[in-house]
Amino acid sequence: QVQLQESGPGQVNASQTLSLLCTVSGASIATNYYAWVWIRQPPGKGLEWMGVILGDGTTYTNPSLKSRASISRDTNRNQFSLHLTSVAPEDTAVYCCASGLAVPGAAYDYWGGGTQVTEST
Repeated sequence: QVQLQESGPGQVNASQTLSLLCTVSGASIATNYYAWVWIRQPPGKGLEWMGVILGDGTTYTNPSLKSRASISRDTNRNQFSLHLTSVAPEDTAVYCCASGLAVPGAAYDYWGGGTQVTEST
C-alpha cells in the first residue's frame, strides 16, 4: 500500500519561501511511469494542480504560479519537496501530495492527508 505524508510549517511569513516535504512509503519515487504531484486547495476554492516530478526526475510546474514553484526529490529518503517563493496571502491553502500513473487523464490513486499552510502578513 502506497502512503504519502506531508510535513512542513503551518505558517509562513509574507514574501518568504514555503517548503513542504512529502514522505512516501510502499513505492519508490524513482519508479518509471509514476507521477508525484503537489495539489492545493485555498479556502472556498477548488483544487489547484501545482506541479509534478516524474520517476525519472523530470519536473513540470503550473505556469500560473509564475515560476515561484519548484519540485525536488531525495530518492535515498524517498521524499519529494515543494518550494514556493514569495509567499502571499493567496497561497494560504491545504497542500496535498499525491501520486498516480504518469499518463494523460490518469487519476491520482494515492493521496496524503494534506497540511494547512497559512500566510501570516
